[in-house]
Amino acid sequence: MAGRTIAQCISRREFTLAAAMAVLSGVAVSVSGCGGGGSSASPAAPSPASSGSTPTASDRTGAISANHGHAAVISSAQLGASGGITLNIQGTSSHPHTVTLTAADLSAIAGNQRVSKESSNDASHTHTVTFN
Repeated sequence: MAGRTIAQCISRREFTLAAAMAVLSGVAVSVSGCGGGGSSASPAAPSPASSGSTPTASDRTGAISANHGHAAVISSAQLGASGGITLNIQGTSSHPHTVTLTAADLSAIAGNQRVSKESSNDASHTHTVTFN
């Protein structure tokens, strides 16, 4: 980390989560180039129905109550799924949570209707995840 600022040393996942949270709260995000090489760490393989991917314009990002590093992103492909999904919302948190969404929930979210779901109870607590 010698010669680099803290901002230059955050992972792509941490940056993506911070940017998504900033966008949700109405903050403008600007990115400037930074020096230094890439990370020597190997990226983790994505898991199915994971919220760890970079959101696109057609993905839906959920607001999470009492959030401490979790991220809930439904990809556009998942929105079009014929069945329900179980979404992993661990994000950068030290513990997991999941949110189960039915086919009807996904259809409502795709139609810009508000859907709120309670997460699984992990680490002795739950979160409410709200889409739209």
